[in-house]
Amino acid sequence: MSSDASPRRHPETGAVLLRGVRRVTLSFRSQQEVIDLPGWYPADYPTAENGLHDPADMQVSDRAITRMKAREAGLLTPDQIRQVRKRLRLTQRDAGRIIGGGPNAFQKYEAGDVLISKAADSALRLLANDPARLAELVPSV
Repeated sequence: MSSDASPRRHPETGAVLLRGVRRVTLSFRSQQEVIDLPGWYPADYPTAENGLHDPADMQVSDRAITRMKAREAGLLTPDQIRQVRKRLRLTQRDAGRIIGGGPNAFQKYEAGDVLISKAADSALRLLANDPARLAELVPSV
């Protein structure tokens, strides 16, 4: 988000915009999620229409869409991924190295920036049901 909270003008309507948050309902196929979307909005306009959004503002909606896509596809959500990884006592980097996806994959999965792959999802589900099998994936030193 921009740290400058000074009013802005809408480039098309000329309306004065103030920094704020509006409640928005997002949809993806059969999924819906209500989020609080930060942005620049006309003071007298109660919806998110006619607002302007910085990249950090859009990250809020992008992450909500990733959660809906995960639920729609039957994949683990970012919070579920984090729970399983922590139950396995793995760092994000170790999870990426052992389960796959690379050193930063789990940070992105857990933040909701990237949808987890079906293969990584399946591996996490199997390990969640039988954590002792993690030893089979960790190379012996």
